[in-house]
Amino acid sequence: MSSQYFAVIPAAGSGSRFGAPLPKQYLQLNGVPLIRHTLQALLADARIAQVVVVLSPEDQGWNEACLPSTGADRIVVVRVGGDTRAESVLNGIKWLSDQANVSSDDWVLVHDAARPCLSALQLESLINVLAEEPVGGLLAIPVADTVKRSDNDDRVAATVDRRQLWQAQTPQMFRLGLLQHALSVVDLAAATDESAAIEALGHAPKLVPGSLSNLKVTYPADLPLAAAIINSNNPTV
Repeated sequence: MSSQYFAVIPAAGSGSRFGAPLPKQYLQLNGVPLIRHTLQALLADARIAQVVVVLSPEDQGWNEACLPSTGADRIVVVRVGGDTRAESVLNGIKWLSDQANVSSDDWVLVHDAARPCLSALQLESLINVLAEEPVGGLLAIPVADTVKRSDNDDRVAATVDRRQLWQAQTPQMFRLGLLQHALSVVDLAAATDESAAIEALGHAPKLVPGSLSNLKVTYPADLPLAAAIINSNNPTV
């Protein structure tokens, strides 16, 4: 039996860095909630059997407007979000692993709720490259700018060699059983992404070249940029 593909979107955060009155996944982007674009991006690949959206139990922002016009039957919402991103991802994976038709060898793609500009080509490339990988991997882009390390007084302490530095993106794709185990044994507060948890077990995830257009909306200035990227792709959501 061939492996199945599932996606988990941790969406239990408050978006405090954005400074908006509601979580950024619910901000309007081209007339619909931002998370709707994120969901549509993942549904673009028919190999993804189900997308699990992990919300906080207290979430009041989710509504029918968040669902794309097509493919909503492949989306399930679970209110098992935790205090950290890693905890929310782990809870989403636990929910998945309890389903009768899911195996520990199936793939899980974890994607940021506020990363709405993932293209179908980027998603297809990630899945195709990692399909036979023993560990899994993630979309990432080589660091192009000169990188500085600061001291405690915000002065330059060193210039960092960027030749082997990559900026991690999502989706990050790993076997369900391996990722569940990794997130169960690492310090969840220190695991800022899924790859870090896998690395803590001694594995070396594969870096798959991504794109600058795969923007994560973090600050207010990112929202119009995301709208411009989406408009250039002209998707139907």
